[in-house]
Parts: sequence; C-alpha cells; structure tokens
Amino acid sequence: MEKLQHGTTGFRKANFALFAGGFITFSILYDVQPLLPIFTKEFDVTAATGSLTLSVTTFTLALSMILISSLSEAWGRKTIMSASLLLSSLIVIFTAFSPTFSSLLGFRVLQGVVLSGLPAIAMAYLGEEVDPKSLGIAMGIYISGNSIGGMAGRIITGSLTDLFSWRIAMGSIGIISFILSIWFWFHLPNSRYFKPKPLKLKALSNSLVGHLKDPALLCLFCIAFILMGSFVTLYNYIGFELLAPPYHLSQTLVGWIFIVYLTGTFSSTWMGRLSDSLGRKKVLWIGLSIMAAGAVLTLAASLVLKIIGIAVFTFGFFGSHSIASSWVGRRAREAKAQASSLYLFFYYSGSSIAGTAGGFFWSHFAWKGVIGFIICLLLLAFPLSLKLSSVSGKPVQALN
Repeated sequence: MEKLQHGTTGFRKANFALFAGGFITFSILYDVQPLLPIFTKEFDVTAATGSLTLSVTTFTLALSMILISSLSEAWGRKTIMSASLLLSSLIVIFTAFSPTFSSLLGFRVLQGVVLSGLPAIAMAYLGEEVDPKSLGIAMGIYISGNSIGGMAGRIITGSLTDLFSWRIAMGSIGIISFILSIWFWFHLPNSRYFKPKPLKLKALSNSLVGHLKDPALLCLFCIAFILMGSFVTLYNYIGFELLAPPYHLSQTLVGWIFIVYLTGTFSSTWMGRLSDSLGRKKVLWIGLSIMAAGAVLTLAASLVLKIIGIAVFTFGFFGSHSIASSWVGRRAREAKAQASSLYLFFYYSGSSIAGTAGGFFWSHFAWKGVIGFIICLLLLAFPLSLKLSSVSGKPVQALN
C-alpha cells in the first residue's frame, strides 16, 4: 500500500478532515477568551478568577496529552481522535447551560482532558500515513486549521454574544463542532500503517526523565512556557481594556481583533527561513524583541496604535514559537514524540499559570501592570536562549 500523496483523493480527505479537527479543537479551547469580562460581571468574580475558565482547560489539556499520546500507541489513532472531537462538542453544549461559575469551571476542566485527543495524536497520524514528500504541506494544512479555528472561535463567540448571549454563542460553537466531528469521523481515512504496541509506562517515564535532564531541551521547554504565558496574558486582558473607557468597544469588535492571528501565518514561515541563514538563536532573539516592542506599543492611548501593537506582538510570538518548537525536534535524538509532548506541556502550562497570574496585575495596576508582567517574562527568555546556544555536546539520552 502506498502512503497518502499530495493530489490523491485519500490525501485530500485526510487533510480536510484534520483541518476540521484542528478547527474544532482550537475554536472550543479558546472560545471563552473574549467572554472573560462577561464572566466577571455575571458570576461576580475577579479578572484572575474569570481567566480560570481558560487556564484550567489548557492545564488539563497539557497534562492529558502525555497520557493520551501513549494510549494511542495501543488503542489506535482515528478512534481516539474521533471520540475526542465528538465528546468535546457535546461538553461545549452542556457548558452553555452552566448555572454557576463552579459548574462552568468543572465543564472546562473536563473539556481539557477530552480535547487533548486530537493535538496529541494528529501529527503522529500524519507522520505514519502520509508520504514523506507530501508531509510538509499536510502539516501546514493541519496547523492552519488550528490557527483559523482559534481565531474563528473567538470571533464567532464575540459576535453571537453581542447579538444574543454568551450561552447561545457557546451552544452554537458546540453544534457547529458536532456536525464537523461527524464529518471528520466518516472522512478521515483509516490508519493503514499503524501497528498497536503494548503500553510500557516504565519506558515512557524513562524517556521523559531523559529529556528533562538535557539542559538544552529544558531551556526550550522554559522558553515555551514564557512564550505562551506572555501571549495568553495579553489576549486574556486586552478585552477588559478595550471594553472599558475611553474605548467602549462592543463584544463583536473585541472578538474581531483576533483576526491579527493571520500575521502569524506569515511570520512562522518567514522566521523559519530566516533562521537557516542567520541561525536559530539570533532569529529567536529577533522574535522576542518584536514581541516586547509590540507589547510596549499597546500602552499607547491611540486605539489604532494599540491594535498595531497587538499585531506586532502576535507576529513575533508565532515566529518565536516556530523556532523553539522546531529546535526541540532537532535536539531530541530519541523519543521525539515525548519531547514534543513535554514542549506542549510547558507551553500550555504557561498559558494556565501566567494567564491567570496576569489577572492580579490587571486588578491592581490595570493595563500597564499587565504589560510590565509580560515584559518581565520575555526578559527571562533572553538568558535562556543564550544558555541554549552555549550548550554543547550530544543530547542526554533516555534512560534504559
């Protein structure tokens, strides 16, 4: 049997299905972000507490991905991905009926566990089923589904909340996701090259410990924490800033600000190519500097400059993330899937911990406090990248 190749029917089916899967996953994951100011008012909680509706989901997703990726080695790829999408869609619908903030958080915790099924496995499925010559475009299509889903979930939720309510908005996301999940189930080609393996928890734990003992990988994991922590902090609290005086933007307009995500589609590719000529460390420093400059620019009183600052910050984030994540693949010689899982664990942990901590700075120091917190985080990434480039020798191998 030939693997799926660009231009064939099977390739198109697989990529459209995984595009839809990425769209579903990330629209569900981030649909609450523009709603944080509404949650603080309706449930009478602080901004930091309201941000938990996103933080608890990303944290449980980070924890679950490591386990789910291992379970898929024994249970199969398509089965877990399909179940993940269908159950996630139903949970969103149930979330829309949450009577209390505690029940809302409970559904979002469960959502993180169930959502982990697709991001933990999708790349493994593509690596197994797609011809190596077509793998680059297949990965690109899947990742574009992730970014477009994250953007669309925020825009749809913000717009429908303005027209109706946040409950109708989330319920609508759930219905759309459920329909796409059924389409995914029927159109994703069955695995042909997957070979079930018995679960070996000892081997898994040994490989994870081996990666954590590698100083270069540990620096990359910490940089992932900083990058995503800074990114989510800015987007968590920009809505509070723009809904308040003197801007008084509507929920719809705040949602549409997320369209600047499209800048990341260009920057991730551009900075990846630039790293081939200038080196990864220099380009990572460029990306971090761009993020810092964009963050500072959002301090301007002008709404136009604020939005430009958000776009610049987003441009730098996606470029930096592409450099750091690809560096993990180059550094890890063994158990690359576990190395990627650890990178994503730190990545989403940054979203959870820093994203919530940013609420303290918003409550006490307003937008200047949020930006100060982000700048402090980014300053930590520079010495880490310096340490990263100075690490010599072979990677620490997984323990036997």
